[in-house]
Amino acid sequence: MFLTALLVLSLRLVSGTSVAYNTPRRWSRDHVWTQLLCSSFANRGFVSHLQCSNANTSVIQWGPCDTNLGIDPSLSCASFVVPLDYHNASVGTAKLALIKANATATRRGTMFLNPGGPGASGIQTINSTSATVLNITGGEYDIVSWDPRGVGSLTVPGDVHCFDGLDEYNAFWNGTIELNGIEMTGNFTNQTDIDRLMSQAPLMQNKYEELGQRCLNHSDGQFLQYVGTAATARDMVAMADALDGAGAPVNYWGQSYGTLIGSWFINIVQRVGHVILDGVVDPVGFATEEIALAWSTQIVDDDHAFEGFYTGCALAGSEHCAIAAAGQSPLEVNDNIQALLQTAHDVTIRGSGSVPVTSGIIRSTLRPEIYFPTGWADVANTQWPIFVQGVQQETGVTTNGTENVSVSTPRSSFTRRAEQDTPPYSTQAILCGDSIDLTNTSMSDVFQNIITTAQNTSHMFAAAWPLAPYYCATWPVRAVERYQGPFNNTLANPILIIGNTFDPATPFASAKKLSEVLGDQARLVRLNTFGHTSSAAPSQCINGIIRAYMTNGTLPVDNNGICEVDLDFEIFTGVTIERTMANLPDHSGTL
Repeated sequence: MFLTALLVLSLRLVSGTSVAYNTPRRWSRDHVWTQLLCSSFANRGFVSHLQCSNANTSVIQWGPCDTNLGIDPSLSCASFVVPLDYHNASVGTAKLALIKANATATRRGTMFLNPGGPGASGIQTINSTSATVLNITGGEYDIVSWDPRGVGSLTVPGDVHCFDGLDEYNAFWNGTIELNGIEMTGNFTNQTDIDRLMSQAPLMQNKYEELGQRCLNHSDGQFLQYVGTAATARDMVAMADALDGAGAPVNYWGQSYGTLIGSWFINIVQRVGHVILDGVVDPVGFATEEIALAWSTQIVDDDHAFEGFYTGCALAGSEHCAIAAAGQSPLEVNDNIQALLQTAHDVTIRGSGSVPVTSGIIRSTLRPEIYFPTGWADVANTQWPIFVQGVQQETGVTTNGTENVSVSTPRSSFTRRAEQDTPPYSTQAILCGDSIDLTNTSMSDVFQNIITTAQNTSHMFAAAWPLAPYYCATWPVRAVERYQGPFNNTLANPILIIGNTFDPATPFASAKKLSEVLGDQARLVRLNTFGHTSSAAPSQCINGIIRAYMTNGTLPVDNNGICEVDLDFEIFTGVTIERTMANLPDHSGTL
């Protein structure tokens, strides 16, 4: 009894604080003593390790952001110390970098936002979108985001690195598809292409296994088991306790991978205030399937989104889309794209040395660009001509439909990853750390699945390489805490689920499945557009639903609601989403 009372007194006397980024964190001697004492008591069974872990998460002190970060001065920054492991305080702490946009109306609390990834920066997202998010949500909540553990250079542990320098990275991957991508054309039925890819399976198996060990042995490797989604969900709850009071309902908007954080949070902690899951990752599938193979279910709408891209280009015509020649139909514009891919493929296969513009590089570069129709015109008029120039310089052949293109952008703007800074492996560390235990899935299995998916699901993008899920079959570490269900626990309040008609990363089918799992505890609305999450295209309809939900809890009456994109939004000059949907080659603009 005395020991427990002494501990409680110590925890009351000493509380952790969090400060702006440019102020270093210093633990007091009393704080360190309290944490050691708490851990000792937990080890003896007097208190739980979770209680100890929460002992230092009581205050967040907002201040100006570091001026070197280029952050909007109207925003505030802080850091927040949390346990590395919420069930074992003895392993130490993490420090999260936070950012806040103040409510513009009478404050009702905090809404947390995660932009996805995993690996996307909440700091950067709020810095660029705070005014929009405040407007959409009604302005009654402070908008808070953060760089989760494993992300960025401000949070500790931050980005996960596995190489010490660019030379080491280049040497490791030299001559592999990791740098050049997979060479294929059409729907991957050419047997020579198939044999070529399958012959590389043993090499890539060894490389990915060796990469996993490099990551584990790197200085960042000590943190790999602590960057998982369950810990991130608990971090958000700790932040809510500090900002809105212990036990307060948690308000959250999760986009893309952020929906997995949301699905885990609402079932682990069940302190649901207003929760929006936007662009849904299927939590049931993620918890039960090998992601290196199940990724094929995530790209079922990739080619539909790609159809939207080249259909919009055709409607814009050669004056406003550099890929199109005068009077070409959507299918003819696609022929231009496929012709360039074929030429790049052929010269890569014939070449004896390094080719700067392979079909694999083009394919892998285009895929994430399809996520956001707001950038389609720039892709077609800026990036595509660079690809054309690169292939022409390799072959001396002018590609059909692009004869009059004037290229002034330097080729270095599109070149392979090896010419950029050594990339972090944060996405892989989080995604694979959260995934199911290692199975016997081999690189040959992964390659065969890519071939099958290219033949039957996505001709254009199934062979995009590399992608984070493919690392998980050989990733050596799993997070210390993973949530694997159930995903239909009773919630304090119903949630809002949003899915797009043709989302190339998180298909509408996943949003629909989650709504069915949650039953009456969720409402589903569909945004009738191409692209990834509701940020893909502006919609006053979807904004109104979000605002009503956030301000007074109102949700659609059923799961059949459809929102259209604003009619004044153009993906190319004079071309709207509505017009593009109506002119798709296979007339698949509705579900």
